[in-house]
Amino acid sequence: MADARIYADLKADHDRHRDLLQRIDAASGDERAELFEEFRVEVSAHAAAEEEALYATMLANPDLRDEARHSVSEHKEIDDYLGEISKLDPASNEWNQRFAEMRHRYEHHIDEEEEEMFPAAAKELSDEEEARIATVFEERKPKELEIAESSEAGDDRD
Repeated sequence: MADARIYADLKADHDRHRDLLQRIDAASGDERAELFEEFRVEVSAHAAAEEEALYATMLANPDLRDEARHSVSEHKEIDDYLGEISKLDPASNEWNQRFAEMRHRYEHHIDEEEEEMFPAAAKELSDEEEARIATVFEERKPKELEIAESSEAGDDRD
């Protein structure tokens, strides 16, 4: 695992997401809504680029396939939460409840990726595969940000 750039890229995104979740939790009113939208766009772009770069490669590897499938299903679950929360009043108890559920599920997901999936992938993938995956992710993420910014929460992008 000489080229760990992909895992560093993904972890840096996760750290930004954790920070945004804390800021959303502490915010109120318009600031909360703006921060949530920033989180939605960032997580949507991250997930799409991660699926295209890392998960596509993992799905092709029988030893990594189950972990990739699990993570893809968790991405869908988080996307569903984002769509649902976006339709709620950020000042409501229902918003707070759904946000707390989503935050718990998302933090579980990224912890699982960092503690289990990334080490498993690093063990199985070659340096060349990791370098290629990092390049795909780094090229894809800005494009996915543009797509996420121009779409509504919960839009199916397939």
